[in-house]
Amino acid sequence: MPLVTAIIPTFNRMDVLPRSIHSVLKQTFQDIELIVIDDGSTDSTADLIAGASESIRYLRQDHKGVSAARNRGIIASHGKLIAFLDSDDEWRQDKLEKQLELYDEADDDFICHCDELWLKYGKVVNQKGIHKKQGGCFFERALERCLISPSAVLISRLLLDKIGLFNEELPAAEDYDLWLRVTAFYSVEFVSEPLVIKHGDRSDQLSKTIPAIDRFRIRAILNILQKPELRTDYRRAAIRELVKKCEILAKGLSKRGKGEEAIGYYDLANKYQNNNC
Repeated sequence: MPLVTAIIPTFNRMDVLPRSIHSVLKQTFQDIELIVIDDGSTDSTADLIAGASESIRYLRQDHKGVSAARNRGIIASHGKLIAFLDSDDEWRQDKLEKQLELYDEADDDFICHCDELWLKYGKVVNQKGIHKKQGGCFFERALERCLISPSAVLISRLLLDKIGLFNEELPAAEDYDLWLRVTAFYSVEFVSEPLVIKHGDRSDQLSKTIPAIDRFRIRAILNILQKPELRTDYRRAAIRELVKKCEILAKGLSKRGKGEEAIGYYDLANKYQNNNC
């Protein structure tokens, strides 16, 4: 049984998928099960995998989205630890090795992420301070924006069993939703080295194809507010962020002539602001 299962979801990305696969197969840590989930690609992804390494497990499904693809991989995995890699990202050669230095086999609640190098058209993009990664307990910062990249994560299967898998009802911000469920109740390990390379030059990335992603972040906050065990200070912070995101989204909708939808978000903000619960 492998210690780590690496899961690569992919959809019509045969041009960059080999780069991601290669970055897994070339890891200095080698006790890895690699699963590629083809989310209904219509290109030649299947042929590409057939001609690649025999060590790759290839699973295909109808097109259901990245959450369903990752979940399919998690359910099929054999590793005690799960690592995700988006098919347009790549790992540094020692990514898993560096993260495993922080792993204790007795820790069923283990989760670790690492820093990233952002590239756009081959050039390094400097990250702003608001995107600065960290470890420890940072639920309130995680509410503001997604501070954990799926490609940077190494997480125990047992912890995923506790908190639940990716929310397949969210077409975007599914990672934000999962990390809220993690950071609300668990501390996160962190490797400050940029062990993941993210390429931001593709037109098919969700941030470019799905408008007003805050709609789905709001749904994620509503979901975490349903947890009765959520700490009181965290609940208050979640409500503040919910109100803020609702008001920003409503203003944007109003400017685009979507007044009825905007009113719905203003009403939601007022409901939580007035009740503070």
